[in-house]
Amino acid sequence: MSIDWVTVLAQIANFLVLVWLLKRFLYKPILKGIDSREAEIAQRMGEAKRAKEKAVAAEADFVARQQKLQADQDALAERVREQAKQQRDALLAEAHEKMEQERQDSLAQLARERERFTSELYQASADTLYQLAGRALQDLANERLEEHIALHVIGKLDPLSDELASAAEHAEEAVATTHAPLPEGACHEVEAALAARVPGLPLRFATDESQSPGLVLRIGSLELAWTVESYTDELVELLKERLASGESGRVNAHGG
Repeated sequence: MSIDWVTVLAQIANFLVLVWLLKRFLYKPILKGIDSREAEIAQRMGEAKRAKEKAVAAEADFVARQQKLQADQDALAERVREQAKQQRDALLAEAHEKMEQERQDSLAQLARERERFTSELYQASADTLYQLAGRALQDLANERLEEHIALHVIGKLDPLSDELASAAEHAEEAVATTHAPLPEGACHEVEAALAARVPGLPLRFATDESQSPGLVLRIGSLELAWTVESYTDELVELLKERLASGESGRVNAHGG
């Protein structure tokens, strides 16, 4: 069997032309399409990656914002609780202070009422004692009582010597007034006692039935009284002082 090389060569040439034509018009567009598709896929994958990265970043930002918001809410709630606690403590302190002030005012009011009542009671007691003592002394008063008072005055003149001398400088006489006339002996004793302290000053005796029993000595503007009324006044004042000092001691004891 003989080989027709011309035909073989023609077939080879046809085949090569066919391969070139396939590559030129078929494979190259297909490869270009594949490359283009791969590039598009790669681009889309890049975009998807970037989108995923953005999504992750957005999620992280959202989580961070949510955490910050939660922290702010917690801090705000804590501040609100603290302010409420402070306001509650302030209101409780104010209420306690107000109650304490009201208690102190009530105690002070009670103390004033007790002091006023006690003072009125002591005053009434003193006035009653004054009336009873004055009435008893008035009932017992007679010439003999006035004589005793007049003689008692003699012992009271020593501490008054300076006052008597000063008053005598502006007086022409001394006047001794009694409820009833004194016995002559008592008059001489009073006169001698006054002369010993204020020499040269005349002494005149007088009576006044409206005067309480006793003796009132007047030298110029100086007036010295030793009467039943003056003694009862002195007694009442002394009683008031004693009662007041006793009440003050009790108040201090209660206060302590």
